[in-house]
Order: sequence, then structure tokens, then C-alpha cells
Amino acid sequence: MPEQCFRPDWDNYFMAIARIIATRGTCDRLRAGAVLVKSNRIIATGYNGSPPGLAHCDGEAGHLLEEGHCVRTIHAEHNAILQAARLPGSSTEGGTLYTLYNPCIHCVKYIVAAGIKRVVIGKIYRGEAALNYLKEAGVQVDLYEENKEWYGIIRKLFEDEITEIKPKEGDVKLI
Repeated sequence: MPEQCFRPDWDNYFMAIARIIATRGTCDRLRAGAVLVKSNRIIATGYNGSPPGLAHCDGEAGHLLEEGHCVRTIHAEHNAILQAARLPGSSTEGGTLYTLYNPCIHCVKYIVAAGIKRVVIGKIYRGEAALNYLKEAGVQVDLYEENKEWYGIIRKLFEDEITEIKPKEGDVKLI
């Protein structure tokens, strides 16, 4: 652990998780990740990937392209919403979606229909028309401001070994 504790705000915390989620993606055209949050609790995650049980783009079936887009996979944002739909008692209403890239127009429609009220975007990808659609629907759209200090701490967390902590003599008594 870092010597000095840095406690990230919620946007930094969830965007870091979205980056990790993206590593599960199975379409190498874009490794995207999304985290769906409600009341600062993760309710679902998603990444670009094929539906369960079907072949993946990476190393298996290759890309299925239509008009320059791979349609074999479900986008990260859509996958997060679908995952929430499969969880008993879960609701997306009023939630926040953290996503590495701005959603496509199709995912934007699902976001609006799911009642998500805020979307935090890491980077603009392929224009801003979909963002205007979100804004027209009353969804708050925020462009994430990367915190260099926080990402430095994350890198260090993964570079360092997990610290073994041994209790001081006398702290633990076995009966």
C-alpha cells in the first residue's frame, strides 16, 4: 500500500474500475468498459463482448462488420444494462453509468429507456451526436477529468506485491 493514503472521489474510483472491466473485452477493435452505479454502489458492469455462449472476435470467429462497425459484440454500456436486468431486485432507474468512451446512438437509447440519469465519459469517440441525444433526454453528461495522482497510485498498487502484515507479538492470542 502507498505510504500516504489517497482516497479517490467516486468518479475517480468508478472510472478506474471501468478501466479494469475493459480488460475482459473480447473485441480488439475497442476495449471498452462500463460500470453502472446506484447510490454509489456497483449494480452491474459491462465490456465489449459476444453474448454468452457465442464465439468471440478475438482469436475465434473474427469480426462481423456492418458499415465499419463490429456487430458480433454487445457494447459495454448495453452489457451493463443487460446484466442489471438479470439481477433480481435490481433497478437502473436514477443510476449513473461510467464508461471509458461515449456511447453509440444505440446504447444511448438503451440508457435513456433504462432511466439512467447521469453518464460519466472518459473520452469522446466518433463524435458527439449521441451525447446531444442524452442531453435532450435530460440525462446529465459529464466528461471525466483524469486525476494523474490517482492513476499513479493505481499503477503502484499493481506493481507492488501485496503486503504481508504480521501481527506484533502479543496482538493475537490463540486459545
